Amino acid sequence: MSRIGKAPIAIPSGVTITVSDKNLVTVKGPKGELTQQVDSDIIVKQEDGNLVISRPTEQKRHKALHGLYRALINNMVVGVTEGYKTTQELVGVGYRASNTGNVLELTLGFSHPIVFVLPKEIKVTTTAEKGKNSTITLESIDKQLVGQIASKIRSFRKPEPYKGKGIKFAGEVLRRKAGKSAKK
Repeated sequence: MSRIGKAPIAIPSGVTITVSDKNLVTVKGPKGELTQQVDSDIIVKQEDGNLVISRPTEQKRHKALHGLYRALINNMVVGVTEGYKTTQELVGVGYRASNTGNVLELTLGFSHPIVFVLPKEIKVTTTAEKGKNSTITLESIDKQLVGQIASKIRSFRKPEPYKGKGIKFAGEVLRRKAGKSAKK
């Protein structure tokens, strides 16, 4: 049996989980509400303060869906209680980020600034201190949405391997290459 799939999901206080007859799981918590449609073959039920996900057979497809939906529902529970946060750094001379509400404006060395409108579910903050790299912080209750938007922002200017200029995740270690070596 799947190690991830068989682990029960503990339901913290303040969180309510409802499973409709069409396998629509709704998780409500202090930070908000998330829903996830679960495959009709997967069985989701509540047992004494825990949520248990089980599969009907040992087919490869059922095994894959078992762990997948357990992880997705667990991410929803963590999201509505704690939330998710990711931080990115802009490395490079003149690389800046600013925001007004949910509109992010990036200056990344192109001839024009990039204006990126974020979904309303995401809260964005930017900081620019003198002598330090500008940072972008994204916060939301939806883990998938935060990761997708962070990846989209990073794709505007990926870090290059020679000087490391570009948008990188905080704490990310880049593989650096040596430049040209001088002739002898």
